[in-house]
Amino acid sequence: MGISHRHQVIVVGAGLSGLRAALEAKKEGLDVAVLSRVQPVRSHSIAAQGGINASLANAEGGHDDNWEKHAFDTVKGSDYLADQDAVEIMTKEAPGIVYEMEHWGCPFSRTKEGLIAQRPFGGAAFPRTCYASDITGHALLHTMYERSVKENIKVYEEYLLLSIVKDANACVGIVALEVATGELVTIEADAVIMATGGYGRIYNKSTNALINTGSGMAAVYMTAGVPLKDLEFVQFHPTSLYGTNILITEGARGEGGYLYNCKGERFMKTYAAKAMELAPRDIVARSIQTEINEGRGYDNEYVLLDLRHLGREKIMERLPGIRDICIHFAGIDPIDSPIPIQPGQHYSMGGIDTDPKGATSLPGLYAAGEVACVSVHGGNRLGGNSLLDTIVFGKLSGRFASEYVKTKKKSGQGQALSLHLQKIKDNIHRLENSTGKEKPTDVRNQLKETMTENAGIFRQKSKLQTGLAKVKELKERYKNIHISNKGKKFNLDLVRNLELEGKLELAEVIVAGALNREESRGSHFRTDFPERNDEKWLKHTIASFVNGAVKIDHKPVTITQFKPQARTY
Repeated sequence: MGISHRHQVIVVGAGLSGLRAALEAKKEGLDVAVLSRVQPVRSHSIAAQGGINASLANAEGGHDDNWEKHAFDTVKGSDYLADQDAVEIMTKEAPGIVYEMEHWGCPFSRTKEGLIAQRPFGGAAFPRTCYASDITGHALLHTMYERSVKENIKVYEEYLLLSIVKDANACVGIVALEVATGELVTIEADAVIMATGGYGRIYNKSTNALINTGSGMAAVYMTAGVPLKDLEFVQFHPTSLYGTNILITEGARGEGGYLYNCKGERFMKTYAAKAMELAPRDIVARSIQTEINEGRGYDNEYVLLDLRHLGREKIMERLPGIRDICIHFAGIDPIDSPIPIQPGQHYSMGGIDTDPKGATSLPGLYAAGEVACVSVHGGNRLGGNSLLDTIVFGKLSGRFASEYVKTKKKSGQGQALSLHLQKIKDNIHRLENSTGKEKPTDVRNQLKETMTENAGIFRQKSKLQTGLAKVKELKERYKNIHISNKGKKFNLDLVRNLELEGKLELAEVIVAGALNREESRGSHFRTDFPERNDEKWLKHTIASFVNGAVKIDHKPVTITQFKPQARTY
């Protein structure tokens, strides 16, 4: 029958959002546990480099900063698609969140006066990005994990979420695979908080870890009946290392790095004359790709990020991790040589549709971080706002999920869990005994190629139609895949092919949403509709899973004090 557990709150995902949610639920006196695909400090939050935004007003030139200016920059950066009530919550909470992390022991870099140091980031009017050298995510996640150990929070390590379980009107738990043993596990819970991150591995060139398959997002979409919001908005980071697509932090440009094409020109003057290299990510990524497409890149593949003028001392102090990456993965030292970079898929502005409390349309199911769409990022996320988003809404989802649990009427939930468990057993049995001729690696690789080619930085109707048709074809081919490894323990063949089904469904949502949205806004750039169209498209895309396919609806954007205006830098 599988192994059964019971907790009042189960958090799925052990990155910054998940651990912060768990800590908040624990503070409320509840029995809480975390389920994670990997050991917590291997969560993808650890890969964030550049910093976390908060209007502390510590930096030279930033003393007039405040939460409203942070909110305006965020809304403008979002191309006015962000929900402004949620943005206000995030930017008001930001200073307190950063100070809380400082008090918990996060080793932030310091000014000469001993204050938390802040650097400039793209799309921000003030230097408000607090940082710990160039390993900010690493520092924050270790700090958070140490806190969770102190609070004795139970962690189920190396478990893959397979299904959200609901009864007639509420979420009642989950079904997961214990990867180490191959056993199926049911966890009954009064509330489930999703914090599983993004889906970057749907694309060929991505800064994301191998675990970022979108499996949590897909499970909610496919098994809980909860819609996804704005999934067509995919962020491409301007600077990933050519050849490997390892992230090269925006902090490198925040510290003063220059971008050059093969003609030796600082080409950003053509695209954002005032902000230059510190324009928002969508603008810089399109600018770099345009230079490459028009023949001004090196080998028609990359441009150069030059840090040499910063000097050895500054690079060693503020960008040591970037230097190590360049030495070990590109064979160059940025103290002496410019870095070859190209845009790479990096982040999902879209995700599980939630309100600012983290609540979804299914009572008892909450979400926070990249897996969720609150929406504080709208059409384009500003650098430094993702780490802030994870902790702010991780904390809030933990708080409001706890309130829900304390007021919820208890009921028997075993039957729903048993039914879901049997469905999953049947599906795994089908995969293990399939005689289909399709190789899973072929389906997976063709999916990545299809998304990169047809739903990338620049989009147009014919390519999106081609991409959608190809994804639907791959969904059919997936039904005929077979797996070679029939073992139980650490069967990554099974794990990757269970994840592949969800990747295909998310890809369909991305492409269908991009085809439907006939405008350009933020990261979504249609060459056949190159202008933003507020009259028709100032609205969120809501995608529901209906009879095995995506159904598109819309909902209004929440606008409070910032009326849409032209977005120039």
